[in-house]
Amino acid sequence: MKRGRFSEEQIIAVLREHEAGGKTAELARKHEISEATLYNWKAKYGGLEVSDAKRLRTLEEENRKLKKLLTESMLDNAALKELLSKKW
Repeated sequence: MKRGRFSEEQIIAVLREHEAGGKTAELARKHEISEATLYNWKAKYGGLEVSDAKRLRTLEEENRKLKKLLTESMLDNAALKELLSKKW
């Protein structure tokens, strides 16, 4: 997964500035990001606290690991079924 330049804490700080009345274009210029990035952050992190963002990141990481384990298990299962279905 690509790691961005900004941490969750920094993203939430920028969003707080925006909520406090900062103009989108000014904030984008100040933090050297595009306005689209700011809106994407708002969609993902809007209304979150820093602790919530950290928890979200750990849950996403755990979910990624579980999906990987499930995929590997399903591949093993399919390979065993194919092997057992062949006639000796």
